[in-house]
Amino acid sequence: GLDVLRRRRAHGDTAAVLLVSALGGDYDRLLGLDLHADDYVMKPFSLREVVKRVKALLGRTARLSEQPPMSRRYSAGRLSVDFGDQRATVDDAEIDLTVREVDLLEYLVTHPGEVFTREQLMRRVWGWDVGDTSTVTVHLRRMREWIAVDPSDPRIVVTVPGRAIGSSRG
Repeated sequence: GLDVLRRRRAHGDTAAVLLVSALGGDYDRLLGLDLHADDYVMKPFSLREVVKRVKALLGRTARLSEQPPMSRRYSAGRLSVDFGDQRATVDDAEIDLTVREVDLLEYLVTHPGEVFTREQLMRRVWGWDVGDTSTVTVHLRRMREWIAVDPSDPRIVVTVPGRAIGSSRG
């Protein structure tokens, strides 16, 4: 499954992906998310949880396809994002984003100065009431890799260790 996902993403496929796997270690889950899966469910799993996750994923992708093609843009320093087109550049070079990373960034930058727990972000961005918050952590880590000039001095997405995540006011 990971090899198929890796090849599809390498060829520009941006379809929503929910991985279901018996491999439940941190390494496997993080690798799946690093390969741009939108979610990762480990066996054994609750059928109700999988149904909720699929509905949230389908609902989010349906909302994205229903949105008018208007452009919603954000720029800060070397980062420029067009949320409508789901495209971002750093120093004028296009960067590889997942739909979920763009959704998360858009949520944070449209709520400047506010702080959120990982659980709140899962509810508000992913649409989940339950789930593994490491998903949020992985997406935030990947986001920081491409938006921070100096990852030790974040300017756009700021984490208060052990407490919350927020975006700066500028």
